[in-house]
Amino acid sequence: MLNGLRLLIQVVITIGSINDEAKLHSSLNQWIDKAGATAGQLLRSLRDKANQWWYFLDYPEVPPDNNLAERSLRLAVTKRKVSGGSRSMERFQHTANLLTVVQTCRRQGRSVIDFFAQALLAGSLDYQSRPSLLPKY
Repeated sequence: MLNGLRLLIQVVITIGSINDEAKLHSSLNQWIDKAGATAGQLLRSLRDKANQWWYFLDYPEVPPDNNLAERSLRLAVTKRKVSGGSRSMERFQHTANLLTVVQTCRRQGRSVIDFFAQALLAGSLDYQSRPSLLPKY
């Protein structure tokens, strides 16, 4: 296992300095033959899906990880673990809607309490203008 890890580190160092796609494929093919089963499988994936693996290098606005997506799910997962989940699909949908409002308000830098207060006030007074989660441009 340790040898496979060392080999992968060598490969990353080697391919990190290659700008030509043909040279990259050639280099990966060379390393695939030397790698064990698990490392070889990863190297084949790097070779076959290079445009997906390295997309973020050509487009800096795309993050190289999915941490934001995982952090967005954290609130829902924590709520589910603490409460034991929902007992009905209807209740699950209500919870999902509430968590969506909370996460959207947080991302927009808005107060969740203020948003709910405005929504409740608009609903109780039968106002036509209810608060919106759509960003204002």
